[in-house]
Amino acid sequence: MDFTELKSFLDEKVQLYNRPDFIESDPIQIPHLFTQKEDAEIAGFLAATIAWGNRKMIINNAKKMVALMGESPYDFVMNHKDYHLESLENFVHRTFNGTDFATFITALRHIYLNHGGLENIFAQHSRDNSLQPAITAFKKAFFEIPHQTRTHKHVSDPMAGSAAKRINMFLRWMVRNDNAGVDLGLWSTISMSALSCPLDVHSGNVARKLGLLTRKQNDGKALAELDTQLRLLDATDPVKYDFALFGLGVFEGF
Repeated sequence: MDFTELKSFLDEKVQLYNRPDFIESDPIQIPHLFTQKEDAEIAGFLAATIAWGNRKMIINNAKKMVALMGESPYDFVMNHKDYHLESLENFVHRTFNGTDFATFITALRHIYLNHGGLENIFAQHSRDNSLQPAITAFKKAFFEIPHQTRTHKHVSDPMAGSAAKRINMFLRWMVRNDNAGVDLGLWSTISMSALSCPLDVHSGNVARKLGLLTRKQNDGKALAELDTQLRLLDATDPVKYDFALFGLGVFEGF
């Protein structure tokens, strides 16, 4: 299909999947549990961090994380004592364990106390209409606290060649505001045009079949290629097409 046909096809799929009933089967339901901005962004960040594997397991384990924080993520992050972190020791989601969880809680408090919060650190380090440098800066700040090296792998770094799928997904949740009711649009200081597609096996395979992506690996170079193509389709809101690519791959077996 030509460019016009492709855009029309993908726009139709965006309309099909970018609707509230999408929330029921997606980890984005976790930040939707909260009305306070900081609660939603912390819960969303943690849910996105463990968003690999079976979606039902991701959602269940994200709910466990919220429960372990007393259903009040921001209060737990900011006011916990060391002994409160002991309750996290038995948590596990694949390779993300209680040690990682406790480190994330401590690191998030550091971000709020010393870097103005999650939105501020990403907004401050956005460059050239891209949030990929900001993700690298965030990771550096995140691990300024004492930590075990094992936890590093749970925060991706685009400057090290990663597509940073989970953080880009979290940023989509926080930044996109199209009044469709799915993405939360809590962050007003970052433009939707700067977002990058959460590139995974599903969106990558569909993008290749549609001619939007030629690179075989789902890495940082592939993400840059896909971002360029999606910005041609819609420069203002390129990442809305994540709904189309993901939906075609997961729900339609495209």
